Amino acid sequence: MNTSLSCDIAIIGGSLGGVAAALAACDNGASVILTEATDWLGGQATSQGVSALDEHQYIETFGATCRYAAFREAIRDHYRRRYGVTAMPDGSPLNPGDGWVSALCFEPRVGVAVIETMLAPHIAGRRLTVLYNHIPVSAVVQDDTISSVTMMSANGSVTITARFFLDATDLGDLLPLAGAPWVTGAESCDDTGEADAPEEARPGEVQGFTFCFAVEHCPGEDHTIPKPAGYERLRDAQPFTLTLTGSDGSPRPFRVFETGPTGLPPFWTYRRLLSGRLFDPSGVLRDIAMINWNANDYHHADLIGATPEERGRILDEAKRLSLSFLHWLQTEVPRDDGSGCGYPGLRLLPDVMGTVDGLSKAPYIRESRRIRALRRVTAGDILAAGRTTARAVHFPDSCGVGWYFMDLHPAVGNPRSMFAPTLPFQIPLGALIPQRPANLLAACKNIGTTHLSNGAYRLHPVEWNIGEAAGALAAFCLEHSVQPREVWGGALLRFFQRHLLEQGVPLEWTVDVPPGHPHFIPTQLLLLAGALDGNGPRAASLAIAPDQPVDRADAPAVLRALLRIAGLSTEPVIDPALHHQPLSRAETGATLALIGGEADCLSDPPTWGELCTAMRPLL
Repeated sequence: MNTSLSCDIAIIGGSLGGVAAALAACDNGASVILTEATDWLGGQATSQGVSALDEHQYIETFGATCRYAAFREAIRDHYRRRYGVTAMPDGSPLNPGDGWVSALCFEPRVGVAVIETMLAPHIAGRRLTVLYNHIPVSAVVQDDTISSVTMMSANGSVTITARFFLDATDLGDLLPLAGAPWVTGAESCDDTGEADAPEEARPGEVQGFTFCFAVEHCPGEDHTIPKPAGYERLRDAQPFTLTLTGSDGSPRPFRVFETGPTGLPPFWTYRRLLSGRLFDPSGVLRDIAMINWNANDYHHADLIGATPEERGRILDEAKRLSLSFLHWLQTEVPRDDGSGCGYPGLRLLPDVMGTVDGLSKAPYIRESRRIRALRRVTAGDILAAGRTTARAVHFPDSCGVGWYFMDLHPAVGNPRSMFAPTLPFQIPLGALIPQRPANLLAACKNIGTTHLSNGAYRLHPVEWNIGEAAGALAAFCLEHSVQPREVWGGALLRFFQRHLLEQGVPLEWTVDVPPGHPHFIPTQLLLLAGALDGNGPRAASLAIAPDQPVDRADAPAVLRALLRIAGLSTEPVIDPALHHQPLSRAETGATLALIGGEADCLSDPPTWGELCTAMRPLL
């Protein structure tokens, strides 16, 4: 049976980016259909089992959208209400799992419940329809425009017509159906200019994926699972070990429950989702640990390039790999006290992942098809090596921010891993817009990155920001009757960026001027206009110091930014006699006079915050 549905915006894929896109689009008045291949929304944070969020050091106060912050806060609030614990023992924000990889580790079902609660008002208001257990199977494209996409489920098919379509699937499944140009795997160094790219392109060199699982430890009990088929081969091929290799090639040995011999924290607490003693000091409540380790990363075949029959075989072997690692932990891992091997008390917890076999509903996907976009992000744009600035390459078309190491796991045909430092970066709007079709947007890890730079853009808060920006852009295009590429390449870009800022989406790194700060929007607009093109202290720091004067080294760039915001290309008047002093009131006032700003609030020298106040009439 085939049915038909229509909406303003169809979001194909209920990934973390897809959820964020739906929230943004609905909040901006659009009607939305959101589809999902499983029965859980949330992608890597829920159905893929990685509910230990991969984030950065500023995440509690800056570096994510307000909607993502609300998602995090709602998760914490669930545990506060359930257990009565409001913070960590040291006073830091509550981390239910107290895992050392993340500031927020939680059970996947809690993430699902929070997402459903966030979406509920839109479903009740008939702005949002969610189709679970649906996958895209075909699309109709005419004159560079997608007119419909057909979804398939066990109960039949649904054909969706919409004005805009967003691909938020974790493998970019809509791209080939819609005729959008895309790439996979590793590009060549001649193509990208990346020093770590191979000499020739390797389309099949896609990062490994993982079936995560959750366990508890029941000392004195035996919960050993049957030995999976192919166990010895899988064990030896990985190989199974708790000793990782550092970036310098040195061994990094971990123990299961105790601190390792070189001081490394326990394997058990790496991605622990629930810390029993945090909520129940008596010890009755047991820990829940999620296992996502190098040993159960599957990098022996490429899902994207596989036929349906091959994909079934690959997924089956990947599941057996994860179950084999569990069996090894139960039977062969060296015990911390040296008394033997294995912890048979490790008990698989199917209910945590919502599955019969105990593995995540979907594999944790690290790398997707990637659109050939209007703007591509390369490793050189974000790597910290060789840079003296505090931020990565500046993208004037920014639609968000992110920060994570360029983290690449072993890929098909390439056992090398990478964990290279980056600088806090932006998400360029052009990376979300494919060369064609005109009404398609990328909304998760399928944006215009390279194989290498994807390693930094694929993590939780960045994917959420990508989806949120895509949903907001589609709604903005509906309101203004334009296509995304017209926003990116025209006068509407500044208006769209202002629209994002008003919704709490940072576009520049200003860690001491977050959303909600009185100077947030003017500060963001100044930086977008190039206020940090100088070589002063603000260019060398992520902090803006709004109560401090503008340094002389930054003064020309700051005043030029003011003029650009007003649409002028006039050069500011700089007094050479003041070259050892901060930006003066007179110089600032002269520029403000050209653009109709108010100088009455300025001290001498004026602070950054006073400058923001003075430019408010322009906004």
